[in-house]
Amino acid sequence: MGDSNSGGDRSHAGTDLTVREARADDYDDVVAFTSDTWADRKTGDYLPDVFHDWLAKEDARTAIAVDGDTAVGILQCALLSDREAWLQGMRVDPEYRGRGVGGLLVEHLFDWARSEGATVARNMVFSWNQAGLGQSRATGFEPTTEFRWLQPDPTADADHDAHDRLGVTTDPDVAWRYWQESAARDHLRGLALSPEESWAVRELTREDLREADDETAVFAVTSDEGARGMTFRVRDYEREVEGGGDVGESDDNAGAEAEGAAATERVAEYGVGAWADAEALETLVAAIRRDAAGIGADRTRVLIPETARHVSDGAYRRAGISDHPDFVLSADLAGR
Repeated sequence: MGDSNSGGDRSHAGTDLTVREARADDYDDVVAFTSDTWADRKTGDYLPDVFHDWLAKEDARTAIAVDGDTAVGILQCALLSDREAWLQGMRVDPEYRGRGVGGLLVEHLFDWARSEGATVARNMVFSWNQAGLGQSRATGFEPTTEFRWLQPDPTADADHDAHDRLGVTTDPDVAWRYWQESAARDHLRGLALSPEESWAVRELTREDLREADDETAVFAVTSDEGARGMTFRVRDYEREVEGGGDVGESDDNAGAEAEGAAATERVAEYGVGAWADAEALETLVAAIRRDAAGIGADRTRVLIPETARHVSDGAYRRAGISDHPDFVLSADLAGR
């Protein structure tokens, strides 16, 4: 990834604040101002754990706001495609909030992303994060879409009731055809989980589904009338479960951790779920359950549109629904 003049320091008028690329010696400051990020929730901040990985990441830039020699804010921008940028992990020292630090970081990375060819930048904010939503709007992001997680349990012998009417194929082109014409695609503006970056979304392509067919898994629900649903597995990974897992997740492993045992789980993530009706969803979920069990997953997450129909379909078919939606916001970089 090349550097550019647009990635240089940016100063805030009337202050000593500047923005530059992050360095390894910023770590202690970052740990200090992220120690109490979500004080009212049962999860710690992941940034100290990924900070050094961020510095080594290709096709990305991690920006630091500094006051003199002290780091007081951080934000990363990752390039997900040749024209899509993803901003993530904004944190500001509580003592510097309200002083324009977030705006400085965003402007720095908007300029960098545009210099690298990106025409759109996106981010994701938890629906309960009022400060994050307000900050995103204040720094130039506009509402784009919202999604929720379907969380069916892995089940090796999962079945569905529509054997005589619905089947499942692993043909990526059938999955693509359904996606192109689905209400899910319209609501999500064509976005699905990014294969390149966890907790990020970008535009789904036909090639993504073909690669999933080769490397992970892709499923389409079919009937005599044509395609009725689709999904694809974007990744699976093992993680330690600390204090109940991710934000909004259960506390099933608290007992093991209290006894000092290392609690881990394997998570299978599916880039998007789209379906025509509740019957098609039941068939799709059965395929997901079997696939996840086949790779030894303990848990699944399937990105679905945050609509009354999609969420209620999931509840109706007892597929497991996350407690809160997440919001995606976008900024047009073309005019920069």
